[in-house]
Amino acid sequence: MGLGDGLTIRVPGDKSITQRALILGAMAHGESRIGAAPRGADPLATANALRALGVPIHGLDGPATAPIRIEGPGPRRWRQPRSSVDLHNSGTGARLLAGALAAQPLSVVLRGDESLSRRPMRRIAEPLRRMGATVEHLEGGGVLPMRVAGGALREIRHDGRVASAQVKSAILLAATGAGVPVEVREPRRSRDHGERMLEAMGVQLREGWQDGAWSVRIDAPPGRLAPLDMDVPGDFSSASFLLAWAVLAGQTPRLTIRGVGLNPTRTGFLAVLKRMGVEAEAAERGDAGGEPYGDLLVAAPERGLRAVAVGGEEVTGMIDEVPILAVLAARAEGVTRITGARELRVKESDRLAALAVNLRRIGVRVKELPDGLEIDGTSRALAGRVECFRDHRIAMAFGVLGAAPGCDIPVDDPGVADVSFPGFWRLLERVGDEARGRDRSARSTKKEQSRCPVVAIDGSAGAGKSTTAAAVAARLGFRHLDSGAIYRAVTLALLDSASGAGEVESISTAELEALGIDVHWGDAGMEVRIRGERAREEDLRAHRVTAAVSRVSAVPAVRAHLLELQRSAAEGPGLVAEGRDMGTVVFPEAALKVYLDADPRERARRRILQQGGAEPDAAEVEAEVARLRARDARDSTRVVAPLLKAADAQRLDTTDLDPETQIERIVQLVARALKQARSPLPAP
Repeated sequence: MGLGDGLTIRVPGDKSITQRALILGAMAHGESRIGAAPRGADPLATANALRALGVPIHGLDGPATAPIRIEGPGPRRWRQPRSSVDLHNSGTGARLLAGALAAQPLSVVLRGDESLSRRPMRRIAEPLRRMGATVEHLEGGGVLPMRVAGGALREIRHDGRVASAQVKSAILLAATGAGVPVEVREPRRSRDHGERMLEAMGVQLREGWQDGAWSVRIDAPPGRLAPLDMDVPGDFSSASFLLAWAVLAGQTPRLTIRGVGLNPTRTGFLAVLKRMGVEAEAAERGDAGGEPYGDLLVAAPERGLRAVAVGGEEVTGMIDEVPILAVLAARAEGVTRITGARELRVKESDRLAALAVNLRRIGVRVKELPDGLEIDGTSRALAGRVECFRDHRIAMAFGVLGAAPGCDIPVDDPGVADVSFPGFWRLLERVGDEARGRDRSARSTKKEQSRCPVVAIDGSAGAGKSTTAAAVAARLGFRHLDSGAIYRAVTLALLDSASGAGEVESISTAELEALGIDVHWGDAGMEVRIRGERAREEDLRAHRVTAAVSRVSAVPAVRAHLLELQRSAAEGPGLVAEGRDMGTVVFPEAALKVYLDADPRERARRRILQQGGAEPDAAEVEAEVARLRARDARDSTRVVAPLLKAADAQRLDTTDLDPETQIERIVQLVARALKQARSPLPAP
């Protein structure tokens, strides 16, 4: 078709493959290398859970271009954790880890956040119990928290009522770890990432249709698993949102997405696109860890989209793409019917209900079925605010529709997309700019001349962000954005409100707006105001605020509410913004990104002195080190805007630097960065 001319981009690595690779690497003997692994919230939650189980994992704080290395101790040599293991919002991590733990001589409690704690775990628990593990739902209801006590497992044959790659993978991991045969049968063939990686590690499997069911069998698991050495291909599900954007945008530049996973159990969406009239191709380029990968190419149809019927086994092969198919159906001619998707009712949200509610809100006629949707496409203008229900795929699906011509569709919680696709919104904006035919060099020059240059300084607690950022801003004549003061103001206002900060996780946008948080810029710099009154520094630094601000700042609604307030600070000659997500979320296009870090003991010493203490002794330092590490662990694994070094940030170790040297180095980096031109699209 000659689709190669046009836009070329990449998407983050596949998080489903990454989480399986992390767990299998932890079960292997020897060092596994996982390249191009995404650092989204779910993979980080799984990796940190494995760390809590005594598995050394290195490179989590590096960019996605740097590999993660796992020192695999073997399948039954994990350690008893000190406390429960928190998987945050990672359903894949929780279910697969339960399977791996069933073979361990340990008793481990798995926990999750509010969303994960509503999702069903019985389908995992029942087969693991039949194999001989002890699995308890500590609060009933077949959900997390769940205790898994492993032991001597026995062979079973599991006949699944629905096709589920997570259930299948959990059973295969348990059998492989325990060294026992197993057979898993499904009514339809589900994703086979786990099987492909197991084969790459030396496990022999038998697969095929038997008596109307898809059977996967391991007859003789090996005593040792060979380490993995692989690069994670791009996530097909993430790519599907950009494919849909190209279709809805209707522009002549055609889109190529490089290095995407092309596992045939994942690419069913392409066949549906073709039936809708879309030109779509997959060009295979190679194999990584048993996973085929290549390029996706797509162009908008010349005569508009056609409605389709999708159901049965086809839905199994595109279960994560149903949300984006639903928004495409809203723009197709005719009624699209989706069935066989009951599994979507137990994802991060009830996705069928979420899609139906939001499609109606923006003016699309839709009928909700027990296992799917009927969507009547329309060419009318679509408008209305949609609710994401804390679900990344709902947010991105309607974000794509909102970027299409004739649509005005803001989403209530854009930050939730970071779970699987950090940088999604900026990439969507950038490809939109390019497709509108702007000249790259002229646009880049114009932006650099007209926009406020931003220096984003992130880093761990006690690394010197605030002091350094303020001094750099003063040296350059730039504004200084203290994001911590803004989050402290929100916390203070909540504590002083009638409801307090007790139920902050469920706070609404209206309640946040009622707090009246604003920023005023004057000769003295930044001033945070609460309902028009200046927030005093002593009130912002009070112990009660310090004790609650970390929890408040992790709430998705709070972060989304403050996003534009922080971005609005980018005016005047320049801005130095410091915090924990300045370079990754708030200002992803900053002229310079710096990530400050220091030895934990030096950070602890500085924190004690900063709080007005005398030079601390060794015991005080160690106590503060423990507190800092706990905070860093929380901040680096939270679902929304985790503490991460941006891929293009300059790391600066401040352990042995005096403040003046630290400031001078950043000033020099700023001068250098402002001379460099930026590319408007990710490199192909």
